[in-house]
Amino acid sequence: MSELMRRRTLLTAIAAGTAVAATGTATATAACRAVKKPTTVAYIEVNDHSMLSAGKYKLANDGRQVIDIAVIFAANINYNTTTKKAYLHFNTQVTNVLNNVATQVRPLQAKGIKVTLSILGNHEGAGFANFPNKAAAEAFAQELADAVARYGLDGIDFDDEYVEYGKNGTGQPNADSFIWLVQALRAKMPAGKLITLYDIGPASDRLTSGAGDIRNTFDYAWQPYYGSWGVPSGPTDKSRLSPAAVSYTATSQTRAAELAAQTVREGYGVFLTYNLTEANTASYMSAFTQKLYGKNTVYTP
Repeated sequence: MSELMRRRTLLTAIAAGTAVAATGTATATAACRAVKKPTTVAYIEVNDHSMLSAGKYKLANDGRQVIDIAVIFAANINYNTTTKKAYLHFNTQVTNVLNNVATQVRPLQAKGIKVTLSILGNHEGAGFANFPNKAAAEAFAQELADAVARYGLDGIDFDDEYVEYGKNGTGQPNADSFIWLVQALRAKMPAGKLITLYDIGPASDRLTSGAGDIRNTFDYAWQPYYGSWGVPSGPTDKSRLSPAAVSYTATSQTRAAELAAQTVREGYGVFLTYNLTEANTASYMSAFTQKLYGKNTVYTP
């Protein structure tokens, strides 16, 4: 082999080795960044605040988003007193978000954030726990699945508050209603779509019956009392539960840090936050991201 060929061979080997090393480093870095646990959830009151706030926070010197799931709060389950049926209702602000998903939802999804729609009672007697039969539950599940498909959302969150069961001649909660509803929704949505439980109200107390057991049908569940700790009903896997719940506007920064530390210490996989506003909340978030991930939060407007 000539001296020139030896040099070219040596240079090629060095270049190849460098490329492999660089690729390996990049792959290792990407893999490291891809793993982010616990999952952080943020409810956003769209009557008052922008969904885009969920995409403005990253972990310092890391690049990953702080918020993993942003919840549109909230659509409603309403009741038609003429047809005697529950139906899905969007108020003006929710309608605005859904009609403008290109600017209010897609930018979040492009950053890897899942965007789900919370469904809430509306003081009309219709709730998840009082469908009179399986067909009625399946009809409402179809409305939910259609909304997820129509607007390109990532799933549905159930919040059984403000129903006033019995109002307008509606029935009281029964053992099977919520089970029918969740089973039907899971069957009607594509794989990978989320179903989550805000653990409150009669529906959350009725996750098992002769109709089935839906505890592990939920992807995640969280407890609803901000500033406190309580293991929620729902999945039997701790990695899918948030016993901690904090409000950006009502829970102290110190308490948020304590609950985050307890989440990690006790091995739970979700951290619930509520009422994210347009204000720069990086300092507050840093208090809990330091405990969850060992990193501060950076605001990225």
